[in-house]
Amino acid sequence: MFVRLAISQEELLRLYRGSARTVSALAEDGRRIRFPADALRRLVTDKGVYGQFVIEFDDQHKLVSIQPSSKG
Repeated sequence: MFVRLAISQEELLRLYRGSARTVSALAEDGRRIRFPADALRRLVTDKGVYGQFVIEFDDQHKLVSIQPSSKG
């Protein structure tokens, strides 16, 4: 599924400091999804996490992967 994220560096710091452990986002198909904030660590730039991403969940609704989208 595709999701567009716009998370500032300040918001990410709150996540990593423990005030929130999950990210909630609206997928392009209208579903509300939640996944562990730690999954974003490797995607963080000096500005935060911005762009469109492909997120995959398994049959038990556990996060399998999150990757930048080539879709744009």
